[in-house]
Amino acid sequence: MDLTVDEFMEGLLSKESYEKPSDTVSHEKLEMKLPEWFDEKLFKKGQRFYWKFCFGFSYSNFLGLVALFAIPSILQVLAGSRRSSTTYTAYKRYVATFLHFQSWLKCELKPGSVSWKSLTSVRRAHIINGRAARLKKKGTVSQRDVALTLFGLIGLGILKPDRFGVRQVEEDDWEAYNHFWAVIGYMLGLEDRYNVCRRNIDETREVFQLILDRVHTPCLVNVPEYFEHMARVMMDGLRPLMGATESDNVMYITKNMFNVPGYIITESDRINLQRRLKEQLGGKHKDTGVDVSSLIEKTSIEGLPDTTPTLLYLKDYDSLETAPEYKKLSSSSKSKLGTLNIIMSVYTTTIGRVLLNWLFRYSMFMAEYFPYGAFFLYGVKKSYVDIFKDPEMDTTPPKPNSEYYKKKPTPWYNSFFSFWSS
Repeated sequence: MDLTVDEFMEGLLSKESYEKPSDTVSHEKLEMKLPEWFDEKLFKKGQRFYWKFCFGFSYSNFLGLVALFAIPSILQVLAGSRRSSTTYTAYKRYVATFLHFQSWLKCELKPGSVSWKSLTSVRRAHIINGRAARLKKKGTVSQRDVALTLFGLIGLGILKPDRFGVRQVEEDDWEAYNHFWAVIGYMLGLEDRYNVCRRNIDETREVFQLILDRVHTPCLVNVPEYFEHMARVMMDGLRPLMGATESDNVMYITKNMFNVPGYIITESDRINLQRRLKEQLGGKHKDTGVDVSSLIEKTSIEGLPDTTPTLLYLKDYDSLETAPEYKKLSSSSKSKLGTLNIIMSVYTTTIGRVLLNWLFRYSMFMAEYFPYGAFFLYGVKKSYVDIFKDPEMDTTPPKPNSEYYKKKPTPWYNSFFSFWSS
């Protein structure tokens, strides 16, 4: 369907896309087929491009996954499914998610292949979970939810490739990558009019920037109830796979990447924020607070809570060390933040890219065939993940956000040992 970017966004953020299930057939009657516009050569080139920068792309996938919990309709279905509210069930669910990704990116896409079976399994799960949510009057898995999920998982890598050490090597690498994910979106049930990967990479980037500005940034500024629990349990659950992850640190980076005002990392972040605060002050005294909502676009989706205004003060951003949100981080989190910046700088070098890509491949291989990091937490048998089997149900209710906002300061020695133990 030939739509302009504005027409596409109007349709994506409409009530129709919010209410329309990702599939209108039962999971028993689901028939998978390739789109008419499928280009095998371009699809395979997109796969190869991913593996050239798999460490950087996987890092962007992970941060995007955290941000998805801030979308009220997506969070409602995930929390209601009762399959990822504890560290163990989250481990099973999200390791399976990453293994599904690997199958799409490694295997030929044709009937009977592992990737074909994986996509069929995921799409059927969406149908079943959507139906269960509708029966509980807890929303559905809609066309818009699938589209926003696709953006969440790949959007940062396409919008901010420099932050992840990604660059085009051969002509049309980005076009091929865009085509690959457009095909995946179609195979997951997205109608062409809702598929966020558009006809070319330039149009996709335009759409992605609008989604980030109108959906993800405002949602992360004003997160829905249970966001903190579901996101942090996911991060803690993936520690056996990603040993250096630490929830406060990852949450801070995620909000920085999704342009949440106040979450600065680089000097350019700080300078840009102070410039915007001065513009909003318009000559008022520098001790006057600026409402965060004046620095972002108004959200285009439903379900976010009503909260009191959050104010930012110009003087708080004279340096990174004086920024309120940065000051809240523990010594361990700050150290890991600095270490991660060093790692990503190393990744921009040829030898760094080769080594870190190998490390990522090794981690995914071990996660699938010998997840020893989880053995000590869950036992040998329970640590293995079958992507074609539903994860166990859990009965643990998610904690409200307020429980995570009451955290006590961490003693310096705990932070020290936490850093070195990772």
